[in-house]
Amino acid sequence: MTTAAPSGEFLSIVVGYDGSPPATRALDAAVRLLRGRVGRIEIVWVAHLSSTVMMSPGAVAEMEESFDELAPEIRDQAAAQLDGSGLDWGFERLQGLIPEGLIAVATGLGDARPGQTVVIVVGSSSHATHRVVGSVTVSLARHSPVPVIIVP
Repeated sequence: MTTAAPSGEFLSIVVGYDGSPPATRALDAAVRLLRGRVGRIEIVWVAHLSSTVMMSPGAVAEMEESFDELAPEIRDQAAAQLDGSGLDWGFERLQGLIPEGLIAVATGLGDARPGQTVVIVVGSSSHATHRVVGSVTVSLARHSPVPVIIVP
């Protein structure tokens, strides 16, 4: 596999990020991938409500408030990680299912700038059960219309 992009082609990298060690590795990989190229890193945190929380309206409201409080912290963590990189980047917080959110951002970027290369970069899950019953990475690999890079 080569990491070379056609000369002058804009590269948009969508990074699934939640501040976890796999997400941190994914952001590091995105930085390496973009170095020396024209492009931008879009850091996307998709706040996800579990099905058990969805049962209780009070729990949903409490979790949404928690997400609002966490978003600046997660953005600040990503900013610190990117400090000194000199790369163009943005942060977006979504709510819903993680694979669908990342795919929506990637599709939107591709639609906004036809002809560019768009990729999604995520960290691999460290949970053994995800390898058996599925995970964000498995869902992305099956459904993403753009290339997906899964960082170990």
